[in-house]
Amino acid sequence: MVTICGVEKKSHAEKAGILPQDILVSVNENEINDVLDYRFYITEKKLDIKVKRGDEMLELTVKKPQYDDLGLEFETYLMDQKHSCKNKCIFCFIDQNPKGMREMCYFKDDDSRMSFFYGNYVTLTNMKKQEIERLIKMRISPINISVHTTNPDLRCKMLNNRFAGECLEYMEMLRDGGISMNCQIVLCKGVNDGKELERTLDDLSRLFPAVESVAVVPAGLTKYREGLFQLEDFSKDEALDVIKLVDRKRSEYEQKTGHRIVQCADEWYIKAKIDLPDEEYYDGYPQLDNGVGLITSQHNEILMRIDELVEDGYKLQQNRHILSVTGKAAYGFISRMAKKLEEAFEGLKFDVHLVENEFFGHSVTVAGLLTGIDVYNELKDKTLPDTLLIPSVMLRHEGDLFLDNMSIDELSQKLSVNIIPVSCDGYEFVDAALGLI
Repeated sequence: MVTICGVEKKSHAEKAGILPQDILVSVNENEINDVLDYRFYITEKKLDIKVKRGDEMLELTVKKPQYDDLGLEFETYLMDQKHSCKNKCIFCFIDQNPKGMREMCYFKDDDSRMSFFYGNYVTLTNMKKQEIERLIKMRISPINISVHTTNPDLRCKMLNNRFAGECLEYMEMLRDGGISMNCQIVLCKGVNDGKELERTLDDLSRLFPAVESVAVVPAGLTKYREGLFQLEDFSKDEALDVIKLVDRKRSEYEQKTGHRIVQCADEWYIKAKIDLPDEEYYDGYPQLDNGVGLITSQHNEILMRIDELVEDGYKLQQNRHILSVTGKAAYGFISRMAKKLEEAFEGLKFDVHLVENEFFGHSVTVAGLLTGIDVYNELKDKTLPDTLLIPSVMLRHEGDLFLDNMSIDELSQKLSVNIIPVSCDGYEFVDAALGLI
């Protein structure tokens, strides 16, 4: 049962007599507990709806086009509270957060609904068999799963959850139910790498085609690990060994299935100081949001957009000087792209500054974990142009706050510059650099 907070004017729900503060009990005799129930069961032309109004139970009928929404509003988009994580993973990034960040930075979600709607990864450890059966019934696909290892004992150790090994059986249920899965392996040095990584990849490959892709990503380690499981970062040579192992397994799986299945995150190539693969490696970028192929994708988009503009004869109307900031991982790439833009468009001066992560520690190199204070300290004593481009991934979803709670307006005022957040889309990057957006 879910409380209705609002009813849209002239909607099917209003016409049926549903009111704000009514409690939605069921649709066609199916109990409604969250957004999955609601979205699944309202996709019919005729709905028999039960609502509770005070002490009275009302039965209402709605007739509508099959996939029309009812027009009901709820307190949260999930129509329920987020499901929190029951694990204490040895590599958990949230456990490594310093004090003073916004409250949501300390919340650990592990919610299959957010996996479906937003691409979040889930461990399956807070789910029961009945919930897996519900996902199958509703055809909720794909599901993104944090596997880390298929060795049950090791998974219990890594997740600090005695049930972590048992729930691997749920993946077979999802496969048998026709649900697609994307998997990730957060690799911890000396724990689930080497032979354990081979075992995990082989086990997951046997679930193909239900398991559509597997991403191998390095554990992120901050300077705030006191009292936590002892983990070390991978060296240059160790990163190269991971890439070689994954490439070997990719070749095996391609021979067996026609698909390569597993991919390395961009960070491995940066750590190993070797060139990133071309676009063909990423098989359509199934895990782009997980940092797998992000640089290659953006690189190709930037070059395509430059070529389009040059072919159209685009020229700057006046000289333009801009600055961009990024983390250590993407600094070389962004610098090269800035040079490409300067060469293509006369009158453009494009500076790029590397911002070291003092907030989390220098071992954290991705731009998305840079804070407002890090950017400010890097730029405060420098002569700056009028416009500063920042990766939008530095900001929360609403686009207004950095991880340290500094607002984008505050940073803009402190540095006396106009700040433009730019997504990871290469076309947007070029257009922002040229002042086209």
